[in-house]
Amino acid sequence: MRPADMERKTVGIVGARGHTGAELIRLIARHPALELAYVSSRELDGQRVDAHVPEYAGELRYSAPAHEDLPALGADVVILALPNGKAAACVEAFDKAGADPLIVDLSADYRFDERWYYGLPELTRDRWRGQRRISNPGCYATAIQLAVAPLKDLLAAPPVCFGVSGYSGAGTTPSDKNDPEKLRDNLMPYSLTGHMHERETSAHLGVPVEFMPHVAPHFRGLTVTCNLYLARAMKREDVMARFRHAYGDEPLVRVMDEAPWVSRIAGRHHAEIGGFAMGPDGRRVVVVATLDNLLKGAATQAMQNINRALGQSELTGIPVAQAERP
Repeated sequence: MRPADMERKTVGIVGARGHTGAELIRLIARHPALELAYVSSRELDGQRVDAHVPEYAGELRYSAPAHEDLPALGADVVILALPNGKAAACVEAFDKAGADPLIVDLSADYRFDERWYYGLPELTRDRWRGQRRISNPGCYATAIQLAVAPLKDLLAAPPVCFGVSGYSGAGTTPSDKNDPEKLRDNLMPYSLTGHMHERETSAHLGVPVEFMPHVAPHFRGLTVTCNLYLARAMKREDVMARFRHAYGDEPLVRVMDEAPWVSRIAGRHHAEIGGFAMGPDGRRVVVVATLDNLLKGAATQAMQNINRALGQSELTGIPVAQAERP
């Protein structure tokens, strides 16, 4: 389908002040079939969008509509980029008004709700049944699931995953986890048991996962190192063959021989998986996954889900081979 033949759809973003909101605006600005209807942010209310996201060209300004006013704004697609616990009020407003836009929630609020499609395309694509409500996976949960899924049937014990993320993952509200001065020369552990993404990953993989997250001084990108014990001995080439079979046709997942570096994934739209270090008995393998938490861990994945739900090619508007952003 040529861009001129595409029926344009309008998109509203609720909670657009954050880092992910800016990435969504950039992706929508370059999309041949999407245009912004509104971007809401109480903090930026009245300010021009292009003053904050120069990739967007237009007169649109941030606004701050009440939840009950959102249905009347008429967007075909609504992206909820709100903190955890805040999405339900928006969803309720659409339900109460009898409105049925495509809703994509980036928070954790509906990731355990079976009425919503859990949109990790590389693993759940065949479970989409035309749902109009899509729950976008968490960034760490995406990386861990991609790293574990090809070996899930061979696990002899819960995967143990050590995660390190840039501080953009802590959002824009000031805290120790996004304070560059406190993070300088530091690695900050937090939520070492029971992290939301530990529960999310365990639920969607169907196996218990142990996850220990940390924040580092870099801005964007995350790494998870997953220690996997196997029920039977395997050779490294057989492990890699499983991953290449699982992701060989996936343009946004790249399987590598060596362990990927987070500095090489920042600003890019795909995930990288590699390392595949084997224990001497062949029953232990360590897999490393990296992705940009704001892109494949959030905005890019949302765009994959939106494209598919609108009948577009899943990669429309996503610069797959984009170089690292300076």
